[in-house]
Parts: sequence; structure tokens; C-alpha cells
Amino acid sequence: MSMNQPHPQLLDAEPTPTPTQRRTRGFGSGSSPSPAAGDPSAAAAAAAAAPRRRGEREREREKERTKLRERHRRAITSRMLAGLRQHGNFPLPARADMNDVLAALARAAGWTVQPDGTTFRSSSQLLPLPPAHLPGVFHVASVETPTFTSVLNSYAIGTPLDSQASVLQTDDSLSPSSLDSVVVAEQSMKNEKYGNSDSVSSLNCLENDQLVRASAVLAGDYTRTPYIPVYASLPMGIINSHCQLMDAEGVRAELMHLKSLNVDGVVVDCWWGIVEAWTPHKYEWSGYRDLFGIIKEFKLKVQVVLSFHGSGESGSGGVLISLPKWVMEIAQENQDVFFTDREGRRNTECLSWGIDKERVLQGRTGIEVYFDFMRNFHMEFRNLTEEGLISAIEIGLGVSGELRYPSCPERMGWRYPGIGEFQCYDRYLQKNLRQAALSRGHLFWARGPDNAGYYNSRPHETGFFCDGGDYDSYYGRFFLNWYSQILIDHVDQVLSLATLAFDGVETVVKIPSIYWWYRTASHAAELTAGFYNPTNRDGYSPVFRMLKKHSIILKFVCYGPEFTIQESNETFADPEGLTWQVMNAAWDHGLSVSIESALPCLDGEMYSRILDTAKPRNDPDRHHVSFFAYRQLPPFLLQRDVCFSELGNFVRCMHGEATQIVEG
Repeated sequence: MSMNQPHPQLLDAEPTPTPTQRRTRGFGSGSSPSPAAGDPSAAAAAAAAAPRRRGEREREREKERTKLRERHRRAITSRMLAGLRQHGNFPLPARADMNDVLAALARAAGWTVQPDGTTFRSSSQLLPLPPAHLPGVFHVASVETPTFTSVLNSYAIGTPLDSQASVLQTDDSLSPSSLDSVVVAEQSMKNEKYGNSDSVSSLNCLENDQLVRASAVLAGDYTRTPYIPVYASLPMGIINSHCQLMDAEGVRAELMHLKSLNVDGVVVDCWWGIVEAWTPHKYEWSGYRDLFGIIKEFKLKVQVVLSFHGSGESGSGGVLISLPKWVMEIAQENQDVFFTDREGRRNTECLSWGIDKERVLQGRTGIEVYFDFMRNFHMEFRNLTEEGLISAIEIGLGVSGELRYPSCPERMGWRYPGIGEFQCYDRYLQKNLRQAALSRGHLFWARGPDNAGYYNSRPHETGFFCDGGDYDSYYGRFFLNWYSQILIDHVDQVLSLATLAFDGVETVVKIPSIYWWYRTASHAAELTAGFYNPTNRDGYSPVFRMLKKHSIILKFVCYGPEFTIQESNETFADPEGLTWQVMNAAWDHGLSVSIESALPCLDGEMYSRILDTAKPRNDPDRHHVSFFAYRQLPPFLLQRDVCFSELGNFVRCMHGEATQIVEG
């Protein structure tokens, strides 16, 4: 065989490319031409590159498998920590790791654990085991060292010494991704201060320095912090469909308990479907007038919510609140006044934003109907706003009063954590979409996505929301920009008229917390709700710029720990990450921020989370929320003996009058 003749095995290793072979796409298409047919050197290079490509693909697959294993591990750890807090009374910090768990176990068993990890038995006396009838609850017997007794007492109130003695406090305004570096820096500072000493010197250090600083942190925990008013919502059903106050004495009893807890005021829903129920322009406020009179007796303030939506479910008292009857009669002839999904199903809880400028409501547009209602309210209760009884007015801007499309309706079969569906298929929004596509010169874009899945789909199951899906294509970006701009335009128009109607009264707008699928690239659930917030785009800043123009107080829905516990590799939920983004973006735009509890607070841990959100520790700009509101019936009204003292302590902490919240 000649030396210049190519080896036959190399010739057979890679088939000769044909002219119709698929070329490389993207930037590589011009720099990597196909090897010429019959070129032995090119065939040899291709044969050598094939194993490398296979190896690269295998490494990428292994990386994905590693990511999934890590997510699964974190989900298991989160559930374990939650169980220890709930059932074992372990005072673990909010972002505990396994070191915190081991330290808590050692302390519960009677050992001393110092900040640098040094662990030793504090006394030669053996500690008894916990009683068998109290599983998961650890009782520590008394020991000879009084210092150790005080250490255990500090743990009994649910405040870990590691967090009490920390010089570099964790900044709650930091993003979750930056917490690791803070913890590392804090640990290094602890090691420098305490070092690796023997047991006696470590105990002296704990006695003389750590306990003193721990008590100082407790004393200054919430005392001398900003005063944050606390409001509790009154239940549905106290005003019936004829706008009559149902149980005046029951309302007085509830207000008396609220007053005893020093709650600042109450939240009252004024339903459009009750006040303007039967005839256009005929408003009935008698029940609300009686209710406000009773609230005035107790010298409580009122936050009024103008609810331009239906309740969607029966409230207490069995009242199902719908849109006004005359609106429902119009809808019998023209169902396009409602939001509509791809299958043509109508959502009757609120009016479509497509009729904001369409005179389909007996000669009025949707915006004019809202303005007439707001103006009539202000004329009816102007004296109460001037007296200061009505402290703020919240404008309902969508389903549940929240600024969002009704993308996740349970009556349509949606269940958490489904991605929801786009709600833009009524005649008026479709007309608007067609005009937007024509202005771009692409009439074939005048349609909704046909591969966005269904209410209970997962992002990876769809061609639109999956990684690298159509949401980031030219058409996808056009559609999502249009869809989110409809939301912004609706709010801008309503708030422009609200400014005229209320003449200086503080106005509130509620932003939802759509945290599921937040750790995916597309943020599918937020997209269907109208917030164009994928990982490569800030979808909340355009909304907040518009709200700042109208000097609005932003109210953000805050969920409890049971939602973070359910976080798993299937839902990619991140309530804390979303809260951090929304609140910091709002503060960056100069907005006042308040928070609202979506669930009743049932234990100290939940109260502590709310306090950490309301009063971020070590925020360099000293941000804090303007007020806090319960959106459901406060639990102390149902379980006064269990929750009364704990809620009272929480209110004192919000007012800056107490030192701590005891975690349950």
C-alpha cells in the first residue's frame, strides 16, 4: 500500500456528505463548510470529531441529571426542615442547612454547640429521654451551669443563638442567589472571633460575650422599628345582595376583639354587583353606610376595596356575589364582554379589558362604568374620607381584585400548579390583536399561540413555554408584548380616572404572587397572567413605572410557608425569589409597598416570615412596608384562645413595641 494512499478504515468511518445534507444553522453555517466530496483528510477529521461530539452530548446529559438530582435533594431537605419545625419544635432559621439541624439536635440532647462548630457536653450528668407521650418534643433537664440554662431558654423562644450572635446579619433584601456568599462571610468572621479553643474558654466566651449580644439583639429586634399599621379584613356575607347589613351585633363583637389587639383598622369590600346590582346608574350604599357607622364607633380606620369582579364562590352567609344583574343580561346577547379562552369558554367573574373603549354597556364603555362607580362612592362618603375614617381605597383591576388576567380559573378545571391559558379570544381583544399585527406588517401574527398547552399543562409539555420554545421567537415576543401591554393600558386608563374621582385619597393596587414555574426560563404562569417576566426580561418594571405615574401604593400578596414547603423539582416554585424581585423593583421605582396575607396566620413561624418581609433586616435604604392586611378572616375570631395572644404579640411587633415572635 502506498504511503500517500488513505487508509481504507478512515474512508469507511464517515459517509461522504451529499449536496442535500443538512447544513449547520446559526453562526456556524458560514465558518464550517461541508467537506468536499472525496476529500480523505476531511473524512478523517469528521471521523475523529464524532467521538468528541458524543462525549460532549453525554457530558451535557450528565449535567442535566445532576441538576435534577440536586433539585430533588433540596426538595427533600425542605420537607424535612419543615417537619422538624412543625412537629419537633426545633427553632431552625428560615434558610437552615444541615449544620443548623445537627446543632439543634445536639442542643436538644443537652450538648453545647458554639458558633465555630465546637461541640461538647456541658455537664457529666446524663440527661433523661423525653417522655414517650410527647413524640418529637425535647425537654432538657436542668444542669448545674446557669449559663447553659439561659442558653436553653433562649432556644425555647425560637431564636437560634447563631443568628443572635451574628455580627454580619443576613440581609433580607439580597437575592436568594447571593445568600451563600453572605453565609460564608459570616462563618469566617465567627471563626476569626472564637477560633478553636478548649471547652472551658469556649464556655466563658459564650457566657461573657455571646449571651450579652444575644439579649441586645432580642431587645432591639422589633422595638424602635418603624410603625406599620395592621388591617384585618371583614368577612364576606355581612352585606347581603340587597345591600343590607346582616348582623350588626356580630360585627360589633368582632370589632371589639380587633380593638383589644390594637389593630389599626379593617378592610371592607364594596361589591359592584351589590351596589349597582339592578339598574345602571342606580347605586345603593345603605348597608355600607351602616357598617361604616359601627366601625367609626370603635375609632378604627377603613380601607375600602372597590371590587369590580364577582366573588367566584359563596362567602360566609351563603352569598354568591356576581357582576350586576343588568350586566349579565347584556352578556346573554353579547358574551364577548367576558374574557374568553382558546376553546371559547367565557369567564364571568370580570369584564374583558377589550371593552374598555367599546360602548357596549348600555351606551357606556367599561372605563366609564368604573369611573361612574368610583365617583358615586366618593360623593356618598366624602365626609368619611375628610374625617380620616377611610384611609385608602383599593381599586379592583381584575379577577379577585388583582392586576392579572383570569388565566387560572378553578371553574374551568385549573388546578395548581398548571400554567393556565391565555385569555384573549373575545371579539374585542382579537380585533385589537389584528390591528397590532397589521401595524407590524405581519397579519399572520394576528392569532394566539396554538402550542401553549392547556390549563393544567407543564411548561416542558408545550412547544411555546418549553426551554427554547416559541415564547422567545419573533412571533412569541410580539404576542407577549401585546398581551402584557393590554394589561398596562387597562390599569393606566382606570387609574387616570380614579385620580379625578377620589381627589387626593390614597389609592392601592394589588399585584398577585404567581410563584410557580418561577425557576424555569419562560415563567409560564406569569406569562398567561399578563406579566411578561421570563428570565431574560424584567416584566414588572413597566407596570411599576406606570403605577408610579399615578402615585399608587402597591399591595403584594404574601403566601405562607406551606407553599415553600411544597416546592419540588416538578413545580419549580420560588415564592421568596418572586417576593424579592417584586418588592425591590417597586422600591427602586419609588413606590410605597404593602403586603397582604393570602392565608390565615396560624403559628409563630408564619408571623416571623411576614415580619421579615415587612421589615427587612439591614436594608441599607431602610425600606419597610406601609401597612399589612389580612385578606381572610383572622383566625383569632375563630380560635381566640389559641391565637389571641400570639396575634397580639405580632401586632405589637409590627408597631415596633415588642422584641420577638415566638415560633410555634
